[in-house]
Amino acid sequence: MAYPTNYRYTKEHEWISVEGKIGTIGITDYAQNSLGDIVYVDAPKVGDAVTANATFGSVESVKAVSDLFSPISGTVTEVNESLKTEPDKINSAPHETWIIKVELSDPAQFDGLLDAAAYEAFIAEEQ
Repeated sequence: MAYPTNYRYTKEHEWISVEGKIGTIGITDYAQNSLGDIVYVDAPKVGDAVTANATFGSVESVKAVSDLFSPISGTVTEVNESLKTEPDKINSAPHETWIIKVELSDPAQFDGLLDAAAYEAFIAEEQ
């Protein structure tokens, strides 16, 4: 699967896209593929603060539970409520299925993340 070039990525396998001051966060195809069938997503509540490189929730699959790490710092503005009943949407469309949206407190953090080419090189080394 091609990784969207307008997204940025973390070495913990989260992606973020930014429009204005809002960052949309999900997990990558590599992450969902490694996890297997996702059965539960634990996300923060609207209004919660998230911190760059700190956990903000978890994804549970039939294989394991994996922490989610925020690529940036900010305040949660929206949570994808459909994941409560359809967490497997992440498996079928990982780069379209977001987990949380965050108002960025420091938009410059986005520029410090991996671009698509750097992320693809990183996961190639992990395999």
